[in-house]
Amino acid sequence: MLFEFTRRDGAPTVFNDGATFHVDQISRFGEGKGPIDVSHLIDKSYGYHSSRELRWHLAERFGLTPNAVAVREAH
Repeated sequence: MLFEFTRRDGAPTVFNDGATFHVDQISRFGEGKGPIDVSHLIDKSYGYHSSRELRWHLAERFGLTPNAVAVREAH
């Protein structure tokens, strides 16, 4: 399952010597249909450390294995 997200900047973090980001909007693609906005299904105030962490969060939310989830950032 493919997800495309737009980010907004978060705050500096001591965990990875970098900054976190928040998801502003996220859409799900699949089954030959257009994108479906699923932004309401995640906590948009959470500060993600990486797109990998977002992928794992989405896998858990949708009951999938992390390998079944792909994320890409919209530009």
